Amino acid sequence: LAQAQEEKQTRDLKDLMRSSSSMQSYSKYLELGGSPHIFTYEELEEATAGFSATRELGDGGFGTVYKGKLRDGRVVAVKRLYKNNYRRVEQFLNEVDILSRLLHQNIVTLYGCTSRSSRDLLVVYEYIPNGTVADHLHGPRAGERGLTWPVRMTIAIETAEALAYLHAVEIIHRDVKTKNILLDNNFHVKVADFGLSRLFPFEVTHVSTVPQGTPGYVDPVYHQCYKLTDKSDVYSFGVVLIELISSKPAVDMSRSHSDINLANMALNRIQNHEVELVDPEIGCETDSETKRMLSGGRAGLSVLADGHR
Repeated sequence: LAQAQEEKQTRDLKDLMRSSSSMQSYSKYLELGGSPHIFTYEELEEATAGFSATRELGDGGFGTVYKGKLRDGRVVAVKRLYKNNYRRVEQFLNEVDILSRLLHQNIVTLYGCTSRSSRDLLVVYEYIPNGTVADHLHGPRAGERGLTWPVRMTIAIETAEALAYLHAVEIIHRDVKTKNILLDNNFHVKVADFGLSRLFPFEVTHVSTVPQGTPGYVDPVYHQCYKLTDKSDVYSFGVVLIELISSKPAVDMSRSHSDINLANMALNRIQNHEVELVDPEIGCETDSETKRMLSGGRAGLSVLADGHR
């Protein structure tokens, strides 16, 4: 029974990311938010103890994130955009605009922001306490071994649901990666970081734009042809699946030349039926468990292949 359930999860995962009708079914979740709450700089300076280094949660491509506590008692995450980023105003407005439109259990909630004229551009989100998927796979929390195989499957499915919802409401994330997938204390997913996201109307086939994203996750078709589609997110999601199976980072310069890019490594090894792609720490000790892991690998491979089309 357990094997049948896991095989069904794998089929559902593949179907969810392939089927436009599945994506459109998520439109029922859409609820447009109102205008975001405007915080003062002083409120958020106080909440983060003056943006203390001891409150830092991490650095992203566009800013540093701090843990804060508002006067009403809410614990929050506050992103402070880098001042030397010449596109910071554009990214600030873009992220606030897009997150204000969204309401989904697997997407981080926007609490508000500072005004555009503030001395710093600050965005305030709900605080997600358990780090990122990357932290648990190959980062500072990897030693905790909290990501069992069932947990990894749940992460994959919830991430797929979040992306399907985004695509159903005409949004492409454009920076899907394990560092942008946050986890709560029960290991449920919150997709974050919408600074690069784009609106993508159903009636267009693609958006012509300079490729942006993170090396190792960027769809080769998008990179080569400057044509952004929802398949760009699908490709990145395929890389996330392979990370979940292997616990290896998307790019690792210490690997052999042909294996530096995890997507290339995965395509080669799965096509050659090489089991060593699977992280041995997950606990696959029987043939049936190994087969289930490889079925997950093939699901990741099919998503990667879809991303090339």
